Amino acid sequence: MARRIVAFINYTTKEGDTFDALSLSVYNDEKQAHHIIAANPDYADVIIFEAGVNLRIPIFDDVEPPETLPPWRRDE
Repeated sequence: MARRIVAFINYTTKEGDTFDALSLSVYNDEKQAHHIIAANPDYADVIIFEAGVNLRIPIFDDVEPPETLPPWRRDE
């Protein structure tokens, strides 16, 4: 079964964030960073982010949303 995007989280970077660190935080797997990069092609060449960059983080049907997701954004 193919993974399906069910939602996006809007995330504002902190100084020093990287795609792989965000992937580890959201998906519990840094090797899934390519999904975040694909959702943010304008920043594909960024290695280390400055603070204040707005990114879209895709959430898939087989991934639990992070605990930091606000309650009104959860499907519970």
